[in-house]
Amino acid sequence: MNRTMPKQAPIRLEQQDYQKLREHVLRRDGWRCQLCGSMLNLEVHHKELRSQSGEDSEQNLITLCVACHSLAHGGQSAKSQRMLRF
Repeated sequence: MNRTMPKQAPIRLEQQDYQKLREHVLRRDGWRCQLCGSMLNLEVHHKELRSQSGEDSEQNLITLCVACHSLAHGGQSAKSQRMLRF
């Protein structure tokens, strides 16, 4: 008999806990976009997207500026795609 293990639900933090984690990630990344180095209009990006079962965890988050975040969610270059997964 072939048994498939049920997929575990990803970690989803409460709003207040997520905000603390978000601030921690921004500090960890030196308040800079990890692709282009910009210090303006920063956002936190899920490397493995929430829609693809990505967790709200420090290892899965990276700081990106709005422009690089936009690239990450639509037609990014191969170089930026590799960098987003480091």
